[in-house]
Amino acid sequence: MVIYLKTFLLQFSVAVLMLASPARAEPITILALGDSLTAGLGLDPSAAFPARLEAVLKAKGHDVTVRNAGVSGDTAAQGAARLDWALTDDVDAAIVELGANDALRGLPVAQAEAALGEVLGKLKAKGLPVLLAGMRAPPNLGPDYAGEFDGMYRRLAEAHGVAVYPFFLEGVAARPDLNQADGMHPNGKGVELIVEKILPAVEALITAAKEKT
Repeated sequence: MVIYLKTFLLQFSVAVLMLASPARAEPITILALGDSLTAGLGLDPSAAFPARLEAVLKAKGHDVTVRNAGVSGDTAAQGAARLDWALTDDVDAAIVELGANDALRGLPVAQAEAALGEVLGKLKAKGLPVLLAGMRAPPNLGPDYAGEFDGMYRRLAEAHGVAVYPFFLEGVAARPDLNQADGMHPNGKGVELIVEKILPAVEALITAAKEKT
């Protein structure tokens, strides 16, 4: 009887300790769906936005993988068309950076908005936290187009209940020292600044993803 009681107490103590211990943090996979700004056009893959974001997050103690699903030249509609094969079962959250090519080509804002809405709808249907990265229209397209395009990201974020980072190139756009020779794509230093500025929003995304798991 004494031996049985001691065994029971030992097992009970172990169970209490297991319950009291914090759950092991599971690794988080973030899908970075975008165009050349995500893909890292003109850069070594290790210097592209997803790779640098992952490195900085890991340095801060996050067990995270940022998957580069950027394709240079993609419009919002083209990004939407390939979402299904990019969205594997291990994805826990997503960063969506699309629309710049729509604006550069002067495509109808309604077309880009519908495609981005499709992307956000599919991601939310899977219960995935999303960070929508906004862009701005080139000034040569006029104030009417710019106003409609620039406001698109806030409208989409509100409609789909996702977080929005207003301007992906904040602090980098139109700075020759932070861009490649084409004046549109960030160089290595530019990518580092993008990562630095978007980092708090991505950490909030990770927190939201962990709450889902």
